[in-house]
Amino acid sequence: MGTGKKEASRKERQGKTGDGMANVKTKGENFYRDAKKVRSLNRLKEGKAQRNARGEITQAATFQSREVPNARIEPNRKWFTNSRVISQEALSSFRDAVAKQTSNPNTFLLKTNKLPMSLIRDDPTPTVNGLKRHHAKMVVETSSYGDTFGPKAQRKRVKIGLDSFSALASESTTMHDSYLDRLEQARLLRGNADSDAEIEDLTNGQLAAPREAIFTKGQSRRIWNELYKVMDSSDVIIHVLDARDPLGTRCRAVEKYLREEAPHKHLVFVLNKCDLVPTSVAAKWVKALSLEYPTLAFHASITNSFGKGSLIALLRQFAILHADRKQISAGFIGYPNAGKSSIINTLRKKMVCKTAPIPGETKVWQYITLTRRIYLIDCPGVVPPNASDSEQDILLRGVVRVEAVENPAQYVAAALAKCQKRHVERTYELKEWETPDQFLELLARKTGKLLKGGEADYDAVARMVLHDFLRGKLPWYTPPPTEGGEEEGKTKDGRLGEMKKQRLDKEGEGVEDAGEDSEEFGAVDPADIGNLDEEFTGFSDEESGSASEGETLGEGEDGEEGAEDAEEGEGDEAVGEEDEAEGEQDEAAGEQDEAAVEQDTAAVQQDETAVQEDEEPSGEADSPPPPKVAKAKGQGKRKR
Repeated sequence: MGTGKKEASRKERQGKTGDGMANVKTKGENFYRDAKKVRSLNRLKEGKAQRNARGEITQAATFQSREVPNARIEPNRKWFTNSRVISQEALSSFRDAVAKQTSNPNTFLLKTNKLPMSLIRDDPTPTVNGLKRHHAKMVVETSSYGDTFGPKAQRKRVKIGLDSFSALASESTTMHDSYLDRLEQARLLRGNADSDAEIEDLTNGQLAAPREAIFTKGQSRRIWNELYKVMDSSDVIIHVLDARDPLGTRCRAVEKYLREEAPHKHLVFVLNKCDLVPTSVAAKWVKALSLEYPTLAFHASITNSFGKGSLIALLRQFAILHADRKQISAGFIGYPNAGKSSIINTLRKKMVCKTAPIPGETKVWQYITLTRRIYLIDCPGVVPPNASDSEQDILLRGVVRVEAVENPAQYVAAALAKCQKRHVERTYELKEWETPDQFLELLARKTGKLLKGGEADYDAVARMVLHDFLRGKLPWYTPPPTEGGEEEGKTKDGRLGEMKKQRLDKEGEGVEDAGEDSEEFGAVDPADIGNLDEEFTGFSDEESGSASEGETLGEGEDGEEGAEDAEEGEGDEAVGEEDEAEGEQDEAAGEQDEAAVEQDTAAVQQDETAVQEDEEPSGEADSPPPPKVAKAKGQGKRKR
């Protein structure tokens, strides 16, 4: 007998076995098989019936008995009527209610498996009584893939499905009209009215001009594979847009894919770089885009961010909606150089993703842990191909690197057209230029970018201007969609493109110029200037009215400086009121302390007087000097 057996026997004799099942024996347990082994063998034999030598079943397996048990059916009328039936009126009302809630971007339909969604939702594909689907099914059944393609292909010509040339001509006309409708719809969705000439050229059969290879960046198969991996792995898709051009940086193809192929995923818009546009413009864009999907304004910065709390709260709400899951993932998608990695670094408050002011820095997707239940996924920037996008549009969206573009001076005119001339003059301190070439000439002379012989280096200056345009030094923005009573372009500029100003020595100088400037571009309201340190709580539906000239314009160079002075004056008044209130509180406390000290002094004097009367009844001795009274705290404090 081995040592292990002896030790086990000793523990059994002494009753030191912990399970208390030492005396309980399992059927089939012996010296060679313990109880655990016997139970495992019995589990393997449970699914089989026991048979004799002739093959007859002597003992049926579990749940395989051939004996029919006696049973009674409850005599209830429900067994003979329809079950789970809904009338057409109730179904139509339910369908309308679901469609109304589905159109609301702030409501989500959960647990769709418990609802007959095939009856509620209409088929997105156009069908006529199911004929199109039936035709496709019949084509697959009659012409398999092996009979159509490969070495065993039987047919030689394509089956058009038309019986005459007139039918073929009408079908071609219909397809061409539908193609033009799709082009028109794409143009309207982009909000670009300058692509009419290009569409006319396409309709006339003319080919577009060849583009440089650099303008096809962001469309490779590798990047699209990374994008689809991110979308498949994410529960929430965060589409990062540039606040200066939200419509130009929207991926319509991705939105269509999510709407048709993955409607269960949540799509959220994040307007990044909102510090580069006026507050009123950002508010209007948030209000316009919120009609389609939830939209937030954001400023990516590790030290001084804006909208961080709102985005984290939104992600936590999605985690609460999907409480049955252990965690949720949020994928960041969008155009290159839109700020996807910067937003993730802002949420984590440290550098976890590599960032750069040039497009194409992120190469592959990356998983980042935000909380125990929320994960973030960084994705490379993707550029959906669009025939109506020109080279100027692609370059001014920051999709390609300016250093790799040939002849960058030809795109400066489009960049200057998006900016206001006064902002360009204020940024570069240049005046009296009319054409883009003249502007580049003056800027080259000023910055010293000259070639041999004193000629201006147009390419170097153009790259500098385009870099300033893309990186926020040169202010610009796309005007938001206007409502019925508003005038397009009447948006407050805020501090857009403001330079460092020098205060004038003489009071009142420059007020007239500032008044003219405010009449031309609208006075600046200090209430419209957002504070990026505070959390984003939303914008008001209506813009606050412009302040009067006497309230906003003070000493300064223009209306914006006057607004700044007015804001500083209001801040000083608020500080003065706070100090005055504190001074009044201190005075009240000092008066109370003084009254208490006077009472104590009177009591001490009474006690001393009584003692003197007892010691010197004649009263010839000099009275003691009054005790020193400590100055109460806050006594005599002046108002500020």
